[in-house]
Amino acid sequence: MSPPNDKKTVDGTDATTGAPCRSRDVLEKRLRRKLDLRTMPMIVVMATMGSVSLLFGSAVHSIARLAGYEADLHLKGNQYGAILSIIYVGYIFMQLPSPAVFIPSCMVVWGGVSVLTGFYTMALVSRLFLDFVEGPFIPGAVFFLSGWYKRDELALRLSIFFNGNVLSSAVLPNMQGVLGQAAWGRETFASICRWLFYITGSITILVGVCAVFILPDFPHNTRWLTPEERALAVSRLEVDAGLEERTIMGGLWDAVSDCKVWWLSTAFIIQTIGQSLLLFPPTLVATLGYDLTNTLLLSLPPWVFATTFSLVFSRYSDKMQRRYIYYFASNVITVIGVIVSMCTMNKTARYISMFLMAQCLAAPTVLWGWVNNTFAREPAKRAVAIALINGLSQTGNIIGSFVWPSNWGPTYRYSYGICLATFGVSTAMFGVMHLHLKHLNKRIKKNEQDTKDVDELGYPIGFRYLV
Repeated sequence: MSPPNDKKTVDGTDATTGAPCRSRDVLEKRLRRKLDLRTMPMIVVMATMGSVSLLFGSAVHSIARLAGYEADLHLKGNQYGAILSIIYVGYIFMQLPSPAVFIPSCMVVWGGVSVLTGFYTMALVSRLFLDFVEGPFIPGAVFFLSGWYKRDELALRLSIFFNGNVLSSAVLPNMQGVLGQAAWGRETFASICRWLFYITGSITILVGVCAVFILPDFPHNTRWLTPEERALAVSRLEVDAGLEERTIMGGLWDAVSDCKVWWLSTAFIIQTIGQSLLLFPPTLVATLGYDLTNTLLLSLPPWVFATTFSLVFSRYSDKMQRRYIYYFASNVITVIGVIVSMCTMNKTARYISMFLMAQCLAAPTVLWGWVNNTFAREPAKRAVAIALINGLSQTGNIIGSFVWPSNWGPTYRYSYGICLATFGVSTAMFGVMHLHLKHLNKRIKKNEQDTKDVDELGYPIGFRYLV
């Protein structure tokens, strides 16, 4: 639904900023451009560096798997899945809502941990500690963006943020021979992780230090905005969602007592299990039967295409102010790709199906915009809800790490079957939430028509949940 009209006026003048009504849109556009230029490049760089570290826990392991990682380390049974899944344990326990200064600080610390990581014998322990300090980054960044952008501006920015990892995916497979070592050759994993962590860890520290001085904190206390811009930044969010001030403990109680938080968390867990195919792109491309180099080269185009697709979907989701229909479309396209891969071993058909399956990248970007929109009115509650939902959803990544055992290859029909089932269940669960929010919107509309005192409503006239 549309956000309420944000032109509050007194005698033809905006009541908050004092600007003429006709110029408010111009001021808001200028403010939005200023925020985009100041925050989004740094957020993308931070997301890219964060994904480089995460690649050690997901894509790097998948690539290394092709390069003989399991044989080099004599891994058997579920040991490979255990190493892959341990990354998400720290994430579950460290989903803390984070201000702008805390996010870069965590980044500096995880860069330091990366630099100190050099040998496989320390990999399990070091990765666990690495992800304890990385854990606050995603919920902190999501909460940070939701504290600056309106509900119909957020999905596109979240899509840009989440797709920052594609930059690292594009660069890393092509670093063959840098510093005298192959990026993903058939060398032992110890040399690979030393190469990766020394360089990327140092860069991560530098980026974190720079981010402390670049990222703003909150609209009301950002010094590089003019007083007029600060007032506009605060008022446009208040009018968009009708912000309510609550204490941290009040926000915590509101979040844990809201059934929507737990329903969305469960749906996210199931959706994330299905999206486990995002953890194994080189493994899936390897089923086409090409050598390692060609496999890595063929792994890249589907995800670059998916990034473009995700940005377009998120942009139209914001423009049309709809969430579920775009999430649904993303899952339908993904399911078509899964079914094709289940039913044939034809190289052309399976490679095309990988482009279709990669479109599930669009689903979480739209979903996170939806989550922020659903809990937009109370910042404290929104921060806790984001942390809970994102933290619990990592359970899906832990489970998903065991969905693709090598003995199920090269067809991976059982793996695809699990993904197909989870996509079906999660789509249905988010569909129930869609219907529930539509019902709440009807109730809100009826209350507006029946009430005699606007203050008794508890929300601004015209507020509706985006569905």
